[in-house]
Order: sequence, then C-alpha cells, then structure tokens
Amino acid sequence: MIAQVIALVLNTLASLFILTALVRFWMQVCRAPSRNPIAYFSMALTDWAVKPLRRVVPGLFKLDWSSFIVAWAFEYVLLLLLKMLEIGEVPDNPAAYSVLLFMSCVEIARYSIYVFMGAIIIQAVLSWVNPYHPVAPFFNAFANPLLKPVRRVVPLIGGVDISPVFVLLLLQILLMLPIAWLEYQGALMMARAVL
Repeated sequence: MIAQVIALVLNTLASLFILTALVRFWMQVCRAPSRNPIAYFSMALTDWAVKPLRRVVPGLFKLDWSSFIVAWAFEYVLLLLLKMLEIGEVPDNPAAYSVLLFMSCVEIARYSIYVFMGAIIIQAVLSWVNPYHPVAPFFNAFANPLLKPVRRVVPLIGGVDISPVFVLLLLQILLMLPIAWLEYQGALMMARAVL
C-alpha cells in the first residue's frame, strides 16, 4: 500500500514537471510568444534543470533541446523508480534499462500529444469566450500548425470552425493506435527483461 502511495506521488509530481518541460520545448518549436503567465510558469519551474544543461547541449535549428532532454531524462528516471517500486529491487538485467529507454520515448510522445490536445481545447474555448485574452496568442501558436491544414479541407459550418474536433479526433486515434501499441510492446519487452 505504501509503495502505491509513493508511486502515485512520484508519478504526479514528475508528470507535472515533464509536461512543463515539454511545453517549454514545444513553445519554441511553435514560436509561441513567451510573454504570458504560462510561459513564465514553465520557465520558472524548469530553469533549475534546463539552464545548466544548456552549457553542454547546444541549441540546434534555433531550438532549446535541453528542455526536451530534461523531460526525457525525468521520464526515464520516473519509469525506473516506478519499476523498482513494483518489483522491490533494482533491475539486474541490462536489457531492462534499454526497454526503459524505449518506453520513456513512447511516453514523451504521449505527453506531447497531450500538450497539443490541451492547447487545442483551450484555444477553442478562448476563441468562443474571449478571443482577445492575453494568453490567446500562446494557444493559437500551439494550435494553428495542426488546425491550419484541416481548416483548408473542412469549411466553416454556420460560421463555426469545427476543425478542432477533427484534430482532436486524429490525436486521440494516435493515442489509441500507435502509442498504445508501442506501450503494449514496451510492457511485453519489460516483462521478458525482468523475468
């Protein structure tokens, strides 16, 4: 019971940090404006880990790869700690560490999809409620790269843009098919590696 409580706390806190680091990375990819409370929060929460890594990891294509590496490394450590809590010891098979590496990459892809799903939902709500809200440009920058191609195909219906519905549906299908299949394969490989 104690191990489950520890796993819950670890998973919650680490997931918040990982999502924040990924928001920081995708914020640069999407060229989202950094002068808003969400950007300030993501930088304030992750600066302690990202800034020292920048000395070692150079920026490439004008992107801060240290944010991505921090998110990935935290996911790897989280999965390792959760596995140790589950089996009660440090995995002794070196293959388990390779499987954890694979599983952490899959989880980062899943978290990235969640970031974009959340941004699209918030952008859609803001466009209906208050399109001139100070954080609207931030969410527009996240959502527009995914919404723009769909908007070319799906016309406005009665003046309402329903492209977010189709994009969210596609992202959900990504979570259900390739991501879920990769997670299942990772679980199978981990079961073989731990036994």
